Amino acid sequence: MHSMKRNIGILVLVVVVFCTAAIGNENFLSPYNIENLLQRIGLFGILGIAAAFTIITGGIDLSIGSVVGLVGCLVPYLITHKQLSPAGSIFCVFALLLAIGLAHGLLITKLRLQPFIVTLCGLLLYRGLARWITGDANQGFGRMELGLKWLATGNIGALHIAGYKQPYRLPVPFVLCVVMGILAALFLSRTIWGRYLFALGRNEQAARYSGINTDRMIILAYVLCALISGFGGLLFVLDLNSAQPASFGNFYELYAIAAAVLGGCSLRGGEGSIFGVILGAAVMRLLYNSINMLGLPTTLEFAIVGAVILVAVIADELVRRAASRRRLRRSIAAEAESAEE
Repeated sequence: MHSMKRNIGILVLVVVVFCTAAIGNENFLSPYNIENLLQRIGLFGILGIAAAFTIITGGIDLSIGSVVGLVGCLVPYLITHKQLSPAGSIFCVFALLLAIGLAHGLLITKLRLQPFIVTLCGLLLYRGLARWITGDANQGFGRMELGLKWLATGNIGALHIAGYKQPYRLPVPFVLCVVMGILAALFLSRTIWGRYLFALGRNEQAARYSGINTDRMIILAYVLCALISGFGGLLFVLDLNSAQPASFGNFYELYAIAAAVLGGCSLRGGEGSIFGVILGAAVMRLLYNSINMLGLPTTLEFAIVGAVILVAVIADELVRRAASRRRLRRSIAAEAESAEE
């Protein structure tokens, strides 16, 4: 119930920001801007879904941006410099991502290291590896024709609306994000492993005593996070066709975590909604797009986004405390009635 109310609240925020930007600049509703906005929501929404898996378990992954940078540099590097086929390059990179997720999970479960420390080290390590392997040189596909680019730059359908010469099209990355969101939501809500992840986040010790293999679940969460983040990194480099090892994917982990938290994932663990995560990513990209469309100083981008997230988290905490007080009052009242009887 709390998750549904939170989703309604974030949906209202999306509508308010969208309407404000549409009223403030007539070009906001142009097909080009809407397509670009949906594409970015899709790309960052995928990273938000990745972050949600670890946050639900009560952990965190700070290496998402560096994983994006590593994938964004390695795939074109292997294709253009090592003459591997696109399929072979992607297979090698995803095998590396599997190893990264396993390493995170094993260090956290077997050595009992804090997720913050493990993934912070990963953030530095993967960025350094990307720079060293590529010689810190820009990587890209050049003019190479890759059918895979359609996954990042393609559009589906065409909706003609009077007043606009170009039709409205649905970007493929947004469709991929929705499909991935549906699969992630079904996994979390309809499978035993998804329920285990939530139980682990609420109380790891209780989950362990109830027979859940908590170590295996934590490893699963970090493997899924690494694989989904890597898929997002692949889409980003296919879209931009260029990756600078020192900066590609910088701060993306913060956008992913912010989208997840804004969408209802509690950093304490045990709570989360994939639909809310996608809405959180939509708020983030809408704010960024609105700042540009409304002519606000771009230097205020991080300040505005940070303020909105802070207000949302504060509001959520106040609502949570109010709900706890109401439950406590009802419990006391029930006990009083029982004592009277």
